[in-house]
Amino acid sequence: MTFEVIARDPASAARRGVLRTPHGEVETPAFIPCATAGSVKGLVHEQLADIGASIILCNTFHLMLRPGADVVHRLGKLHRFIGWDRTLLTDSGGFQLFSMSELAKVSPEGIAFSSPWDGKKMFLTPEDVIDLQVKIGADIIVSLDYCTPYPATHRDAERQLRMTEDWEARCRRAFVERDDARSQLLAGVIQGSIYPELRLRSIESVLAIGFDTLAVGGLSVGEPRQAMHEVLDCLAPHYPDHLPRHLLGVGTPEDILEGVRRGIDLFDCVMPTRNARNGLLFTSRGKLRIKNARYAGDPAPVDPACRCYTCRNFSRGYLRHLFMANEISSATLNTIHNLHFYLDMMAKIRESITLSRFEALRKELAGSSWQEMEAKPQ
Repeated sequence: MTFEVIARDPASAARRGVLRTPHGEVETPAFIPCATAGSVKGLVHEQLADIGASIILCNTFHLMLRPGADVVHRLGKLHRFIGWDRTLLTDSGGFQLFSMSELAKVSPEGIAFSSPWDGKKMFLTPEDVIDLQVKIGADIIVSLDYCTPYPATHRDAERQLRMTEDWEARCRRAFVERDDARSQLLAGVIQGSIYPELRLRSIESVLAIGFDTLAVGGLSVGEPRQAMHEVLDCLAPHYPDHLPRHLLGVGTPEDILEGVRRGIDLFDCVMPTRNARNGLLFTSRGKLRIKNARYAGDPAPVDPACRCYTCRNFSRGYLRHLFMANEISSATLNTIHNLHFYLDMMAKIRESITLSRFEALRKELAGSSWQEMEAKPQ
């Protein structure tokens, strides 16, 4: 596996690269659709590939519980199991455990938790996380970290960072001892809440341990957007140039633009797919809530500027009908559009970096005010 930077924006830290894995190339900056249990909800993989996805993210925690890592391994590992021949990333499952704090008890040794499906008592160590992900067989895997919630005191954030540092060292040791992990990359996660000195300590630790990729965790967990930007600004000068950088669980189109501006290469989030199933669509003119009555007789596509399958073939009126009728195809068509919007945005970002005009594109796209503006009917 290799990562190569092929272009840089002269007015920011934005960069364009290529991440090469045994299952293909990922052009960066890239958005990674979330296929939590091995499938992007609402789509089959052929549709996902047609939209242009070159990498997807599956969740170790959910696959561990159902159907189990041993089952996935026996059935040919994750690529063959789910029928996806492009690059795969699995996360550690730590975020899911910490988001279900009522079911989990954390100690320096690991995490004790009850299965949300059947209540079975389980215990997960950093070594277990590596074993699970090596068995599953994704191209990029993630070490176990403590995802500090917001708000957190400096004392709590520092204590949880100490645990992350210990867990990550144990993950790396377990990883390098595995002969069957040679074709995988292991990501180390930078934590430390919103405290700059803890974030700098964390990246120093991650680099000293010697991970293959970097991931920034613990953001987009409720902190003000400005605090996220300050953390990314703090870290930006300290990234080594040769490692890809992944901002975990982010995010909105605005957050992606700001992350790229600060040198981030990879992003993942359920936002485009979850919003699609709830009838909220991203367009070049703002957000469109397809359930609104004013779209009932609207013959226009969701976004006249979009060339996705949904916009080329169906009207807002029809999409509203499907949503209100609770048709399964509503989720499919809306998801196709939202993911196309995100992946097309990333393609425009990559091109703008090559042409040294990323800042101009960022300002142009930021004017769409995706978070606040409701797209108007034609």
